[in-house]
Formats: sequence, structure tokens, C-alpha cells
Amino acid sequence: MTQKRFFLAALMCLIMSATTFATDKVILASQLPAAAQTFVKETFPDANIIFAEKDGWKYEVRLNDGTEIDFDKKGDWDKVDCEFKAVPAQLIPEAIANSVEAQFPGAMITKIDKERHGYDIELSNGFDLKFDRQFRIIEFDD
Repeated sequence: MTQKRFFLAALMCLIMSATTFATDKVILASQLPAAAQTFVKETFPDANIIFAEKDGWKYEVRLNDGTEIDFDKKGDWDKVDCEFKAVPAQLIPEAIANSVEAQFPGAMITKIDKERHGYDIELSNGFDLKFDRQFRIIEFDD
């Protein structure tokens, strides 16, 4: 009988901790921070938000054109993944755009992610590049 009680107590603790840490919450687009709503309207005027989720301190959004965007708690973009389309040029620092064009002519930047070290980008040709804060390539992966 003690083993059974121990098992049930352990199971209850596991269930309670799982529900405590599960912070993903589907929200309406209107519940996004104003900065995030404005960013989507101005940067992707032909797309609509079809899914929005609050995940702890960040927001995740999916547009009807397949684009995925992550925002921080203030509504500033953190990651933009356009899958097979080019990330809008205004989101790419000029030094990164110039470097990519010089080294990979014709390749599109399909994903850009702000990281602690700088930027992580993915190209349409399958290459992944990491740039430091001075926009120098610090890592290259194919």
C-alpha cells in the first residue's frame, strides 16, 4: 500500500509541475503588443496573422503566407522565418546583406534571428551563417 501511495503522490507532483511550466497560451492577434501588430501590418502588408501564441516572455506568430515571427515581451521582433521567400530587406543590416551578396550571389536570406552574439541567418541555398555584432561571419554551416 505504501508503494501505491508513493506512486500516486509522485504522479500528482509530475502532473502539477507539467501544468505549472506549460506557459504556451494561444491568443488573439489583437492581444499581441502594439509594436508587434504594427510590425506585421507594415512589414507584411499582404499577409494576415492566422496564429498567435504567448510563450512565457515571448510571442510567436504565424502568417497566412507561411512566415513565422518571434517577438519579445515588448513586441520587438527577434526572429523572422520566411521559409522559401526572402526576408524583407529592411530587416537585414546592410553589412550582412552586402556580405551575403558578395559571397553567395543570387542567394536569398530566408531566415534572420537576432542572437546574443549577433545574427544567425539561413540562405535559400541551404547555408547557415552566424555574424557577430560587427557583422563578421563567425560560423558557417551547410
